[in-house]
Amino acid sequence: MTSPSSSPTLPHLRLALALSLGAAVSLGITRFAYGLLLPPMRDDLGWSYTLAGAMNTFNAVGYLLGALATPGLLRRLGTAPLLVGGSALASLFMGLSGFFTGAAPLLAQRLLAGVASAFVFIAGGLLAARLGAMSPRRSGLLLGLYYGGTGLGIVASALGVPWTLALAADVPHGWTWAWWGLAGLCLLATLLLRWPARVLGEAPSPTAGAGAVAQASRRFRARDFAPGLAGYTLFGVGYIGYMTFVVALLRQQGVGPAAITAFYALLGVAVLASSRIWAGLLDRHHGGGALARLNALLGVATVVPALTASWPLVLGSGLLFGAVFLSVVASTTALVRHNLPPAQWATGISAFTIVFALGQIVGPTVVGLIADGPGGLARGLLFSAGALWLGALLAWRQRALQ
Repeated sequence: MTSPSSSPTLPHLRLALALSLGAAVSLGITRFAYGLLLPPMRDDLGWSYTLAGAMNTFNAVGYLLGALATPGLLRRLGTAPLLVGGSALASLFMGLSGFFTGAAPLLAQRLLAGVASAFVFIAGGLLAARLGAMSPRRSGLLLGLYYGGTGLGIVASALGVPWTLALAADVPHGWTWAWWGLAGLCLLATLLLRWPARVLGEAPSPTAGAGAVAQASRRFRARDFAPGLAGYTLFGVGYIGYMTFVVALLRQQGVGPAAITAFYALLGVAVLASSRIWAGLLDRHHGGGALARLNALLGVATVVPALTASWPLVLGSGLLFGAVFLSVVASTTALVRHNLPPAQWATGISAFTIVFALGQIVGPTVVGLIADGPGGLARGLLFSAGALWLGALLAWRQRALQ
């Protein structure tokens, strides 16, 4: 019988696109849509920027807890059930966020949503790596398509949240309706994820080919990937400040609602395009070159709105940010896949996910603390850009394993 991995008719691109809904749920909606809801929630509930940032910090703490639990759950449940089950849980916790106005229960919901999103993101990344191994010539593109699915979630949020807020403008705490709408999108994506989860979950794990025999006994060791792990930690610190607070900064700069919707939607479209833009880079670099280059570009995108309110430059910042930031995540999966045997991919991807979560715990609260002081949000984004550039320098030291 022909296995899924050997079938020449297996629709690799369609599977990657369907699988990308996992990234749309775990990052595009569960984490990043909050940036659109932060301004109305802060105005309605009287939050400081520190508390507003803490919402995404708690989400990152949950993500870390989920990442720590994922390896054991993968062994117990399997990759496909964890992907679909995690997405269903994320849908539930997003919906529950619309039933509370107190800071404590909202923080709890953000934490639980973070746990579920880690299940989805890691399980989806493993299936994407497996899909890439089935089609080595297009592995960079297939990985990029999966992570670029975050852009689908960003675009859906950019179009749906303002529309929902406008419809509920006369309703007390109208932002709660946006949470319920986002939960509905997550639930729809969960239903559609069942197809790639079933097909790829039944596929046999890839085995080492002729060029990978020397890897067969290699195990993941953190010290071998220390520069990459450090650079990726600082990516987590830096990028999340932009995604949490850039919409609030645009509002401070006097940008209107329609322009903010266009900015956020175009950022999401750029995320979708990123899979094509950087596929070759991910395939060529077996060390930290891709991670370093992308971190450096992301720092440029982050610093622009901190230095100028010029709309063309700010819009260019959003496009560049969207075109780069999820490819940073894809670069770490490519790094693991290039340097470790398939049996070690789950361990390697989980390690990078854990340090990513650690960085995201630090980023929003630090930027919020800076924003509550002199210099405001602009100074907070300067901190984020600095973290990204330092991360680029560290990642540059990562070498491919011999």
